[in-house]
Amino acid sequence: MITMNEEGAVGKVIADIRAAVPDAEVLVVDSSKDRTPEIAEAAGARVIRQFPPQGYGRAMDLALRSAKGDVVVTLDCDDTYPVSMIRPMAERVLSGAAALVDGNRVHRKPEAMPWLNYAANRGFAALASVLMMRWVEDLHSGMRAYRKSLIDEMACDPSGPALPVELLLRPISMGRRVEVVPIDYRERVGASTMQPLPSAWWTLKRIVRVRIHGGAKG
Repeated sequence: MITMNEEGAVGKVIADIRAAVPDAEVLVVDSSKDRTPEIAEAAGARVIRQFPPQGYGRAMDLALRSAKGDVVVTLDCDDTYPVSMIRPMAERVLSGAAALVDGNRVHRKPEAMPWLNYAANRGFAALASVLMMRWVEDLHSGMRAYRKSLIDEMACDPSGPALPVELLLRPISMGRRVEVVPIDYRERVGASTMQPLPSAWWTLKRIVRVRIHGGAKG
């Protein structure tokens, strides 16, 4: 997980993760000014401080590449994602059935997602589907299970917002097996820091970049 001022949710989320997958490493890359890192460490997480903040993409890239396991599961630290899905998603990767399992929030309109966000997500997904010649639905999902070796193979630009777009499309362009599972999406704890216009621009930029350049390093 990556965190920025999530002291209202981080303790609960980590406790829920511990209950669901007690043997998993919980890794937090934190750029907070509040008590988030202290709460996370007290709950048993390994905390990497990235301060001053360097943006969502660089924080997520650091989290993905710093994880120790064979499978890395991402989720947001705002209590929006179902921790009960961590194990089944990870097991699909561990079994070799998939290199990436994508948690799809928009298999139906979530009550917790504003209509503008939902419409933008579906619109960009339709564009990506045409360009990639494969149907994709949730470009921005924050809950995915990745094979660690896949992360090491990918060449992603961590600068700017909307990194999950590349983290989904590059494995597809590399011919890796990507599975999609429907997940629930709840109301977040705390205020959102997403900036819609920069996120939309970077989403478009990342879709086009992957279509032109593909996914693997080198």
